[in-house]
Amino acid sequence: MENKKNAISYKAEEYLEAIYRLEKKGGSAKTMDLANKLKVVPGSITNTIESLEKRGLIKHKPYMGVNLTKKGRIIATNVLRRHRLAERLLTDLLHLDWSEVHNAACKLEHALSPEILEPLENALEHPTTCPHGNPIPTPDGRLNEEITKPLTDMNEGEEGVILRITDENPHILKDLGRLNILPESYVMLEKKDFSNALLVILVNKKHQTIDLNLANHVQVKSLNFREEI
Repeated sequence: MENKKNAISYKAEEYLEAIYRLEKKGGSAKTMDLANKLKVVPGSITNTIESLEKRGLIKHKPYMGVNLTKKGRIIATNVLRRHRLAERLLTDLLHLDWSEVHNAACKLEHALSPEILEPLENALEHPTTCPHGNPIPTPDGRLNEEITKPLTDMNEGEEGVILRITDENPHILKDLGRLNILPESYVMLEKKDFSNALLVILVNKKHQTIDLNLANHVQVKSLNFREEI
């Protein structure tokens, strides 16, 4: 356990988690993207970035962005693990809607100490994903991710299973919920209507239309194995 001098603040944890998420999307965390994700003014993050770099948690290359070091990644995946277990607590035990839990979990994750996590996982029956289908890191920081692709990359007539939603914005999740587009749902792409920026899909035996921008947040595991070879 870290002593007080080496302890990581809640603010630093938020930064490391945000950098991790941005790395997963684009390979590195650009300063502007980091500011947008944390909802802060870009100029205000300079001191924190410098502090994290001095502690050996990140590497910052001007005009290139920020990347986690091995030490920083261990902390970030631990925060992510607590965050996604907190989301499960809020949905599975407290029965909050999946669109409402992300922001609450951002606050709750810092209060989940190691001695709380094990009984929490037992109570939750050891979930492997958050309510949005994203994998919960193992205690040693591993993420077991299946190969997926965006719904927008499917071919007409291709079938798949929705595995995860990559953006936990409440508005996006509410829109997807209204369309019954949820993790573990069967989906088939019926038509790509590029002129209207829409996809026509069959999801859980119901025909739906979905905006291309919204569909891009939906990750699908293809069931057309021959096309994946």
